[in-house]
Amino acid sequence: MPTPEKSSSPRPAEIDAALIARIAGGDEDALGELYDRYAGLLLALARRVLKSNSDAEEVLQEVFLQVWNQAGRYDPQRSSVSTWLVLITRSRSIDRLRSRQVMDRTLGALQQENRLSHTSPEGVRSVLWEQRRRRLAAALSDLPAEQKQVLELAFYRGMTQSEIASATGIPLGTVKTRTLLAMKKLRKALRDEIRDLL
Repeated sequence: MPTPEKSSSPRPAEIDAALIARIAGGDEDALGELYDRYAGLLLALARRVLKSNSDAEEVLQEVFLQVWNQAGRYDPQRSSVSTWLVLITRSRSIDRLRSRQVMDRTLGALQQENRLSHTSPEGVRSVLWEQRRRRLAAALSDLPAEQKQVLELAFYRGMTQSEIASATGIPLGTVKTRTLLAMKKLRKALRDEIRDLL
């Protein structure tokens, strides 16, 4: 009696490659499946770099948005899907860490400026800080009201994005988007000040 042939299950790499091909074709379900397979690993990696749950969650969103937009560019000859995802996550995490460090320096500079006296012997330095403070205030005032709101709650009240969403009734994804857009606009408006602080 002939023995039935055993059906071989597809290997993880084959499953991943098939998902990427489906994503490149616009299959949202495939993106969800890929997310389920790798979100835990990538979130842990982002947390290790950023030491922040909220920042890591935002990076994870950015990673899968990039996968959705660039799945057609994935080259299986260069790396496995898992390696590709890890490299994107690492790059995004490092970019966010640098951006956060620049913002921390900017806020620290503003706090220092507030402690400067008008009678300081470093008069020129005081004038420069005052100009920077005014530019920041002007840049903030130019933001749309909804973007300014989330920044003020984050920076002046120390609220996390989840806390902002709960307090305002705004969906968390919307809070994250508004914060990201506001920070991009501030970076553009204050690029000279940021460059001086680096």
